[in-house]
Amino acid sequence: MTPGHFPTTAGPAQKKLRLLIVDGHAYAYRAFFGIRRLTSPSGSPTNAIYGFIKSLEKLKAWFEPTHWVVVWDGGLAEERLAALPEYKAQRPPMPPSLAEQLPGLEAYLEGARIPSCRQTGVEADDWIATIARHASGAGVETAIASSDKDFMQLVSDHVGIINPNDSKPAVWSAEQVRDKFEVGPEQIIDWLSLVGDTVDNIPGVPGIGPKNASKLLNQFGSVERMFACLDEVKPESLRERLRAAVTLVRRNQELVRLRDELPGEFSLDDLVVKPPETSLLRKRYEEWGFKSLLRELNPDALRQADLFK
Repeated sequence: MTPGHFPTTAGPAQKKLRLLIVDGHAYAYRAFFGIRRLTSPSGSPTNAIYGFIKSLEKLKAWFEPTHWVVVWDGGLAEERLAALPEYKAQRPPMPPSLAEQLPGLEAYLEGARIPSCRQTGVEADDWIATIARHASGAGVETAIASSDKDFMQLVSDHVGIINPNDSKPAVWSAEQVRDKFEVGPEQIIDWLSLVGDTVDNIPGVPGIGPKNASKLLNQFGSVERMFACLDEVKPESLRERLRAAVTLVRRNQELVRLRDELPGEFSLDDLVVKPPETSLLRKRYEEWGFKSLLRELNPDALRQADLFK
């Protein structure tokens, strides 16, 4: 990706550019566990496929993106594993019936003409951070659809978070981040480096919980400033715990900091929302037995697609 591919303005007569970045595996897992015992006429599991489709349809209808992309995990980053061999080691393998549906998810994205990307050895979080940074730098309004709190570090004037766990759809801004964590987006890396992240198997400083971490960062502003002024930390027991954890905290900062400068070419034009290939979707929906989705396909678009068979 190169920053020059992102226009700096939409132009006075153009619609405001809105980019939706979807955390693919997060939404696939959410759909898989949210819907049970749904199968195709042939007996193959389709619960993740159906839930994934409905989720993306709702996101599109609510956020109204002009551009969008689904980003998939390509494996764990070598540098994070080198720093912490136990990084994400506690995560169970993907359920076989979910893995069986991944080709179906890819087939849906192809038929819906929704761009997607994956690169071996690159975590989805880092790809998402890279895309968001370049889009944000060009003034494109960007929303990341994910419940992963690591993305809170990316929140800015042009980047927000759509948390699927919210009861009502909303784009988190810096205000919501502060309400939730009692620190700003620019302090999230330091906050996570202190409390750790059980989801990623990153241990925090012993005895430092979310409240203490927020209090320390509000007092000193940053981990750097806190370590420079350790003598001001009270009580003494807390000060000594921090003194003993300097190396751990430094390591954690590198683990939780998202890499937003991945190399590669990526044009915003490739992410434009396009009309679906309804003939392909119809074929897939029939195969999967999605009768309600078949009914929702635009009849006029279907007739138009039939003309080009």
